[in-house]
Amino acid sequence: MLAGKKRVAFATLGCKVNQSETEAMKDLFRERGYQIVDFDEEADVYVVNTCTVTHLADRKSRQLVRRAGRRAPGAIIAVVGCWPQTAPRAVEELPEVSVIIGTRDRSRIVEYVEEAARRQERINRVGVLDERMDFEELPLDYSTRTRAYLKIEDGCDRFCTYCIIPYARGPVRSRAPERVRAAAERLAAEGYREIVLTGIHLGLYGRDLGHGVDLITVLKLLEDIPGLERVRLSSLDPHEVTPDLLAYMAEHARVCPHLHIPVQSGSNAVLKRMGRPYTREEYLKLVEKIRRVLPDVGLTTDIIVGFPGETEADFQATLDLAQQAGFSRLHVFSYSPRQGTPAAAMPDQVDARIKDERSRRLIALGKELALKFHGRYLGRTLEVLVEEEREGGDLAGYSGNYIRVRLSGPDALMNRVLPVRITAVTPDYVRGELA
Repeated sequence: MLAGKKRVAFATLGCKVNQSETEAMKDLFRERGYQIVDFDEEADVYVVNTCTVTHLADRKSRQLVRRAGRRAPGAIIAVVGCWPQTAPRAVEELPEVSVIIGTRDRSRIVEYVEEAARRQERINRVGVLDERMDFEELPLDYSTRTRAYLKIEDGCDRFCTYCIIPYARGPVRSRAPERVRAAAERLAAEGYREIVLTGIHLGLYGRDLGHGVDLITVLKLLEDIPGLERVRLSSLDPHEVTPDLLAYMAEHARVCPHLHIPVQSGSNAVLKRMGRPYTREEYLKLVEKIRRVLPDVGLTTDIIVGFPGETEADFQATLDLAQQAGFSRLHVFSYSPRQGTPAAAMPDQVDARIKDERSRRLIALGKELALKFHGRYLGRTLEVLVEEEREGGDLAGYSGNYIRVRLSGPDALMNRVLPVRITAVTPDYVRGELA
């Protein structure tokens, strides 16, 4: 079956880290002579890189496996990532699956696929996640045509009561600073103007390395890389946004004035049940500090609605916090019980209809807040990295503070950071013209 030019197809669920790891696995297959094809095409190998944050993600993974089995009976189907790491037996129950890998040893996926094809039997390589693990360096980092996502950290040990990820990803592992620098130099040399530093829990970067290594260490290493115009941080918990980090961001324009700080709820009672290590008052106080240091900061967040025991008053507290914080964008999630987490066994699970209704209200508020934030820049000029693809006929890109900007212009403007004067605003994006 694997004779001649071999074809491999990928499907990816979940976060930017998963996307990064899929791109790396594609590169491993290319090096061995495989052709990458669309997942809906017939292939010799199908790789499903899974997510397990919600039950819906698990179900989508199953559906993708079955779709591949129907498309190409007899193909090698590899299931990789967080779902098999946390629920290997559920994956083993799928007869179509030939290779099972968790969140380690992805660098050996081609070896395992070819072993399964040669032996005509299932290969299960889900490994134990423990403190002896090192950061697994994969050969390529995920990128759009203009910005690259550089994974520098893996793992989490916070164990919020609703979250399965610490069980799926294991302990904190950090990419060595000199390896981060080398990867960033390579990406900049390939023409990427912006690098987004990513991780499962980015703010924990360096904790396993000792000697005072942290995010600022990495930012300093990236300061003088030729061609690299922007560095963006992907997500930080509130206590990880330190005065030193804010001061560094204020002093170095290359670091984007954008912070994604998940709050999850505006109710102290809910935050306590979630196992989040802060109160609403502490969060709002942090927001005040951030705005004093970075007045034009784009502040985005994650919020979970319908956590067990969440009352209407709790939800109103969340709406109120979002208003006070003045977020520029909200990412809204309905709580989904995950077997094996403490929250799944909590009493007073919220009815799905209530969760849906609260989600709609919060999303509507998010649109209002985005429009208000965008309106602050009407008539002002923003530095925009123009992407190497068009959107509805327009050029499009993001400002440093993460505002989506559309403008007219020739292809020659792509992959350049340009001053754009804002002429119109909507909740989803703004329009502008070259200043």
